[in-house]
Amino acid sequence: MVANNRKILLDSKRKIIAKYDPKSPISEQFRTIRTNILFSNVDEEIRTIMVTSSGPGEGKSTTTANLAVVFAQQGKSVLLVDADLRKPTVHYTFNTLNTSGLTSVLTNQMSLMEAVQNNDEKNLFILPSGPIPPNPSELLSSRAMLHFIEQALEEFDIILFDTPPVLAVTDAQILANLCQGSVLVVSSGKTEKDSLVKTKELLSVSNGKILGVVLNNKKLDKNSNYYYYGNN
Repeated sequence: MVANNRKILLDSKRKIIAKYDPKSPISEQFRTIRTNILFSNVDEEIRTIMVTSSGPGEGKSTTTANLAVVFAQQGKSVLLVDADLRKPTVHYTFNTLNTSGLTSVLTNQMSLMEAVQNNDEKNLFILPSGPIPPNPSELLSSRAMLHFIEQALEEFDIILFDTPPVLAVTDAQILANLCQGSVLVVSSGKTEKDSLVKTKELLSVSNGKILGVVLNNKKLDKNSNYYYYGNN
C-alpha cells in the first residue's frame, strides 16, 4: 500500500509539473500558454475553456491540469471539470475520489458547491466526472449543463474542461459550442495531419473557437536555445 501511494504521488508530480516544479522551463511554457489565452480576445474575457485533442494519449489531460494550476497561481479562482464522462482521469491526477462529480450535479443529486473538491493548490478546485453515465452526450447537451456553466461562472473566475478526444465521440464538439474557446493539444510525431485537419473542421462546424494549439512531446536537440514542452 505504501509503495502504491508513493507511485501515485510520483505520477502526480510528473504530470502536474507546474505545481511541483514551478521554476522549471516546462512550467514557464504553461505560463506562456496562459498569457496567450488571456490575450487571445481583447474584447471579451475568456473564462470558459475546453482542452481537447484529436485522439487519445496526446496530452490533453496533463495540459488541462497544468493550465489549471498556473491560472490558480495567478490568483484566479479556477474550477477544473473532468468532462470526459467515458474515461475520466482527473481524479487520478489529483489523487482524489470520483464517487461524485459532474454527473451528480447534472442529475440533481448534488449541488455544484457540494460536489466541488478543495485542493492543496490555493484557488484551485476540482470537479471529477462522477459516476460514469450511460448517456454522456445527452448529459453534456442538456439544459442542466447550461445551468451548470452559469452557476460555475458565478462562483469561479476560470472554468477549464478536460474532454474526450474530438475524433472519438461527439462530446468535445458539444462542449466546444458551450465554451468561449478551445485549446487543441497536438502530440509531436503521433498526431496525424489528416486527423488534425478533421478535428479543426469538426470544431469549426460546432461553432467552437480554437484559441490555439499546444505542441506536446516535441524533442529539441541539446544545442537548442528554446525550451520545450513535453512529458519528460
